[in-house]
Amino acid sequence: MMKTSDLRQREVINIVDGKRLGFVTDLDIDLEQGIIKSIIIPGHNKIFSLFSRSGDYVIPWEQIKTIGSDVILVELPNYISNKAGMT
Repeated sequence: MMKTSDLRQREVINIVDGKRLGFVTDLDIDLEQGIIKSIIIPGHNKIFSLFSRSGDYVIPWEQIKTIGSDVILVELPNYISNKAGMT
């Protein structure tokens, strides 16, 4: 069993280009279905917008390929277009 806090200790890497995207800071959870919909990683320019979701990487759960002991591997061919605000 894995805790949500365990996900925050893992670095996220895009297997398409090897880019290190950062560490998970938040999760989008569907409480009615009891599933994680996506993981959220802060964008690179978060210093002045601490409370904004704009510019964050919102990675759908389906894009996660492997969760290892140290890293989470995701497959994002167009990861720039996956930057989105929460709705």
